[in-house]
Amino acid sequence: MFHPNRFRIMGPLAAALLGLAAFGAQAQSVTSLVVAFPPGGPADSLARVVATQLEKELKQTVVVENKPGGNGAIAASQVARARPDGQTLFLSSVGAISINPALYPKLIYDPAKDFAPVSLLVSTPEVLIVGPGSPSKTAKDFVARAKSQKGVTMASSGVGSMPHMAIVQLKLSTQANVLHVPYKGAAPAITDTIGGQVDGFIGDISGLMSNIKAGKVKALAIAAPKRSRLLPDVPTFDELGVPNVYANNWYGLFAPKNTPADKIASLNAAVQKVMSSPELKAYADASGVELSPTTPQEFGDMIAEDTKKWGDLIRAEGITANE
Repeated sequence: MFHPNRFRIMGPLAAALLGLAAFGAQAQSVTSLVVAFPPGGPADSLARVVATQLEKELKQTVVVENKPGGNGAIAASQVARARPDGQTLFLSSVGAISINPALYPKLIYDPAKDFAPVSLLVSTPEVLIVGPGSPSKTAKDFVARAKSQKGVTMASSGVGSMPHMAIVQLKLSTQANVLHVPYKGAAPAITDTIGGQVDGFIGDISGLMSNIKAGKVKALAIAAPKRSRLLPDVPTFDELGVPNVYANNWYGLFAPKNTPADKIASLNAAVQKVMSSPELKAYADASGVELSPTTPQEFGDMIAEDTKKWGDLIRAEGITANE
């Protein structure tokens, strides 16, 4: 028998069920931003300011997931296995993408095959620092000491790190006597540079600005083609007659490889807006990084160039992960 009241009852019920379904879908609309570094460092601080602004553009929650370990391999493999729907992104430095393939013969991921470039985010030039008690008052002093019979010791944040690559470039350019001292991370390397246990350290400007401003270390030279706007009095290595010391520890955004092209394009458009926001400009002004958004194609081309550059250097110098 036909019961018109049944449809009057079912109408609100159906609407409620549809509402719950929509709420469930919205609740699942969470983007994970996977970072290969622990909380508190430059990569983590960048990820968090980007995530906050990306939420506004994507109209959904963006959660930062810290997955340190394995020189970026843990984070990279997680993203490589993720569903290619744009809901899982990888914020990586150059190391996991362009250095690891030559450094580790058996990686558990393949940067070229597992990821789709979304956009470069920031460029982070490297800067040479010494402790407050160092006899080297200028970069020329430091290079002269390095060329002496005694030579110098230089810390890095680990074998294959960008600071290590910069040290190798400096050594090759000057033919100096440099002993590389790898640490497990930048923090202990900086601590021992301040204390005088090592003669110098080359590191990300963003991770060193607080110590430079506080006078705990002295910046001597920039490993970039131009001076930093935050350290206008610090010369480049080029200016000192030391060519080919260019170390850019960039950070960029990636999606799993088979993410649809239209999704990559929409993510890139969102990133472009994020990088032009006042919040990102303030972050850049405070940290010394350069905001450097690109198209996916431009970022991919840069990755290919860096992979060849650092791969050639690692192979030519016989650098291994067990060094």
